[in-house]
Formats: sequence, structure tokens, C-alpha cells
Amino acid sequence: MRGKAPLALLALWTVLSAAGPSKLPPAGYDPSRDPAADLKAAVAQAGSENKRILLEVGGEWCVYCRILNKTIHDNDELTRRLHDSFVVVKVNFSDEVKNEAFLSQYPKIPSYPHLFVLDKDGKLLLSQTPDDFLKDDKYIPALLLAFVEKWGPPKGV
Repeated sequence: MRGKAPLALLALWTVLSAAGPSKLPPAGYDPSRDPAADLKAAVAQAGSENKRILLEVGGEWCVYCRILNKTIHDNDELTRRLHDSFVVVKVNFSDEVKNEAFLSQYPKIPSYPHLFVLDKDGKLLLSQTPDDFLKDDKYIPALLLAFVEKWGPPKGV
């Protein structure tokens, strides 16, 4: 589970876990996808569109992954600005498909979901847990938007 989660967040997790992740919309993690091929395509797209790459690692089993996905897609401005700045690649991590070979090239992941920001060539710029975007047990769109603005591609390049 989450590392260093506030007590209230653990309570939220307990409630959502009891209800089951199926009560949340799917987050888009597909265990059949090849993350190396997806990253190769993302590098080509990011280069041609002058974007950075956001690797989002998690799984459908992960309540926090699904909450993060819902938070992003429930906010039109955040969704638009995220996709204007990044090529998003979802990397599945589950008991059945861990994608260990692919993920071994990146820093250790302490909890899920986890974000890696890459430049348009695929070079690692940041390893980030989205726990910093939580307040009062919710992901805060303004904090996510600030992250997108800070880590998006440099302006005018």
C-alpha cells in the first residue's frame, strides 16, 4: 500500500477498498501492452509535437491510481493542459504483469501510482509520487496543474 499515508487517507482507502476499485472508473492500465513499444512511440510523438513524456505506473487494482485518473479526467482544464504538454504512457504494474524489465531502468517505485517525467527523447527528468498532490484525502486539481506547468516542455522551444 501507500507509504506514510495520513490516517484520514488510510480511512478513505479502507472505505474504497471495501467498496472495491470497481466502483471507480477504470484508469486505463492495460496489462497486455508492451511499455517499451509504447515508450518508443511516445518518444517519436513527443519529438514531433514538442512535448514531454509522462510515464504513469500503476494498475486497475490500485484505488489511488483510479482516483488520480478520475480527478484528472473530471477537470477539463487539467486534462487539456496535461495532453497539450505530455504524451502520457500508462505502464501496468500488477501481480500478473509486473513489467519488471522495463521498470528496472528507472528509480525504485515506493508506492502506486507513480509518475516519471521524461524529456522528449526519453531521458528521465523526475521520479515523483503523486502524494504531494493530496490534501484532505483528495487529489487537488490545482496542485496537479501546477505540476503539469512546472514539468511540461520549456516554453518557446
